[in-house]
Amino acid sequence: MSKKLLLTGAVLVALTPAAAFAQDPAAGGAAAGAATGAVGGAIVGGPVGAAVGGVTGAIVGGIVGDQQPRFRQYVVTQDVPSYAYSQELRVGTVLPSSGVTYYEVPAEYGVRGYRYTVVNNTPVLVEPSSHRVVQIIR
Repeated sequence: MSKKLLLTGAVLVALTPAAAFAQDPAAGGAAAGAATGAVGGAIVGGPVGAAVGGVTGAIVGGIVGDQQPRFRQYVVTQDVPSYAYSQELRVGTVLPSSGVTYYEVPAEYGVRGYRYTVVNNTPVLVEPSSHRVVQIIR
């Protein structure tokens, strides 16, 4: 574990000049700063995100953009019963394995490996083996 921390620290130190450049409009204008910031973010975010994602099982992708209202409408037309959850519903909430029905997400929404259900009248994406909520569809 300490080797990973050391590597992450080294990557952050190596990227400090790029991050400073991204913040300085005089060093190349807003477009150059944005491009450098995006590259720096990708480089730093990759290792850090991989470490976090490896531990938490974060969703990659999900239902994005204009697909969310379309998916929400799809779920409404399916007349799926809503599971009553007594606590605050959040990403990361683990739902019970019994008493909740999980459904396949249609291929047209581009999400594989997850199921959906409705909790407190809100559609959610769930990781099937752990029943962990990975996305709340608003």
